[in-house]
Amino acid sequence: MSMCIDSKKMDSSPRPQTTLNQSAAAQSSISRVSKKLLDEICVGLACDAELIRDKLVEDQKNLAVVSIVGMGGLGKTTLAAKVFNDGYVKHHFHVRVWVTVSPTYDKRDVLIQIMESIHAQLDLEKTNDSRLRELVHKHLFGKRYLIVIDDIWDVETWDNVGLFFPRDNTGSRILLTTRLTEVAKHANSNGLIHHLGYLNKERSWELLCQKVFQGSECPEWSIKPGMQIVEKCQGLPLALVVVGGVLAKEAWSEMLWVEIAKKTSSYIVGERNGCLEALGLSYNHLPLHLRECFLYLGGFREDYKFQVKKLIWLWVAEGFIQEDGNRSLEDIAEGYLTDLIDRNLLTVARRSKSNGGVKACQMHDLVRELCLKKAKEEQFILDTERIILSSQFSNVITPPYKSVRFFVKGDIYDQEFALRSILCNSYTSYLSDGTSKYVCSFCLLRVLNLENYMLDNFPYNMKMLVHLRYLAIRKYSGGFPSSICNLLSLQTLIYVRIGSIVLPSNISDLVNLRHLLSDRWGTFHFFPTKKPMKLQTISKVELHGGVDNFQKCFPYIKQLTCTTNKRKQNDFKCLTYLENLKLTVDGKTRVTFPATLKTLTLSGCALPWSDMSIIQSLPNLQVLKLSRSAFEGSCWNTNDEHVFQQLKFLRFESLDIKQWEAYSPSFPCLRRLEIFSCGNLEEIPFEIGYIPTLELIKIKRCKYSVGESVRRIEEEQHDLGNFDLRIDIIQEI
Repeated sequence: MSMCIDSKKMDSSPRPQTTLNQSAAAQSSISRVSKKLLDEICVGLACDAELIRDKLVEDQKNLAVVSIVGMGGLGKTTLAAKVFNDGYVKHHFHVRVWVTVSPTYDKRDVLIQIMESIHAQLDLEKTNDSRLRELVHKHLFGKRYLIVIDDIWDVETWDNVGLFFPRDNTGSRILLTTRLTEVAKHANSNGLIHHLGYLNKERSWELLCQKVFQGSECPEWSIKPGMQIVEKCQGLPLALVVVGGVLAKEAWSEMLWVEIAKKTSSYIVGERNGCLEALGLSYNHLPLHLRECFLYLGGFREDYKFQVKKLIWLWVAEGFIQEDGNRSLEDIAEGYLTDLIDRNLLTVARRSKSNGGVKACQMHDLVRELCLKKAKEEQFILDTERIILSSQFSNVITPPYKSVRFFVKGDIYDQEFALRSILCNSYTSYLSDGTSKYVCSFCLLRVLNLENYMLDNFPYNMKMLVHLRYLAIRKYSGGFPSSICNLLSLQTLIYVRIGSIVLPSNISDLVNLRHLLSDRWGTFHFFPTKKPMKLQTISKVELHGGVDNFQKCFPYIKQLTCTTNKRKQNDFKCLTYLENLKLTVDGKTRVTFPATLKTLTLSGCALPWSDMSIIQSLPNLQVLKLSRSAFEGSCWNTNDEHVFQQLKFLRFESLDIKQWEAYSPSFPCLRRLEIFSCGNLEEIPFEIGYIPTLELIKIKRCKYSVGESVRRIEEEQHDLGNFDLRIDIIQEI
């Protein structure tokens, strides 16, 4: 028996009143409007549809789950419908059922949808839930069925719905669409999870033309404003369909297209039951502990790339992170960020090449519009061109239990408004002494980010900001202001200044300070303190008195970038929390490391290659970067007695090594190998190609013979059927 379900008819047909409450009906109404728009999105899905179809019909008897994951408006439902109505899929499955699960999930409604799809005649008034479940199981048992569960929102819903379907080894399949990676992984961690991405410019333009011109040739004058519209829609199909709908309703004219290109965002946002409503469901389904973190992002400028570490520190300073056992607040906040990415409300903008961790993330412009709209509705943030006299804000003062946060794009002027946070987004403006003094009048401030302003002088009365937890400033000249050491609540201090920054002797008074950073041009000079600090992160520090004092000064340090002139012995083994170390030494030295180390960068240590056994013994080391005389000697023999147990990333840069002998068992986990500017090296060991996890060998500014050896490795691996290994050779010499 073959069942054919018309998805458009299914979306528009009303459900029996006895099965839906008013809330569910309201959600369904919004969902139907969004899906009607999405039904028109067919461009660029052919390859995705083929991949999913092949997975659904493959020769596997047990029940399998395939998931389509992506943010609202990408066309997940359209892709699922394309596969659902594929001719081969219709032929392959005896029964096909489409079920839409709204955020306000109702078990009875799902059962009724299934029974309606298989045309079962029921008296709903007399059929209870238990009987419905029995009937569903009976009608599906023994048949090869395909169930599409569209728009599933949480793992609990899957746990309930998944029980309805018989697992009788008939080759049946379940296809899920969801915005949440967590749901897809929970449904079947070993099944195909297909992440649907944004359209590229070519596909976006094709979709826009399809919507507006409907097969007719597009006028030449439409290309320039049309590509501007494409740019502003940022590859989101639903946005392109909404704007295309506006253009299709009007007479074609270049003037109209130019006007709409300038106001694309307003057309998208203003579309009733359009993009924001579709995306708004993601916000409505956010757990409470994530809402503040999400709303906070709306105050940053469009296309802003959030540096993950700084964003996490801001969240902690704002008090958004809830304590959870013995885990650090930063670790908990990182979990929050991962959750927002998995919910497709943030996208990864940059990953670490060495360990794959997220270094920067970004928010789609439409998601930002939603975020900013919700944040302003809830008076969570105020986004303004400038802070001016308080009388102009008399109508937006929030209740006492609400925190006011200002995101300022321009200048700051005198006012007496009580604020919790000020984050300034303008670039390299100078902040006058008079203006900076007014900032200090906001005595409840927790966050003050003036990193993009240049301070003439540091205001002495800044010490009055006793609640300040996050301070970022930029100074042109002068020493480190000792008055900062009065800010006892400070957790994060970003002090940007070129050159040496001598820290005062009372820096240890900052008993809550966890992160101390400058930029790449600034170096902190730290003299031994009388009492230990809680620092977890410090950038580019020179500790006078040698490494022996690190344990006394920074017993909890996790990430350390330091330089030292001590050439005899540098013992880091006592730093039992240390995970990331960047060490530069001026001349030969001896070094020991803690077993906790995960990332190690060495420069100038002039160690003999025989000392590599010390590093090989580190049980948790994942990233190793060696540069500029970190090791000296013409030959490194990586004997099979010592194994890099967890090493995933290895880089040589500007080393004098000539010969490298290596064996694949020494690197059981290596994924990426980089060799830069090693002009004496003759070749890469052939054995490296047999490392089963290796994905990339990158060579830059090395001898031609090194490139040749890498090409031989690639050729050999291809002959063995290994096409996962890639090579990248740049500037052979």
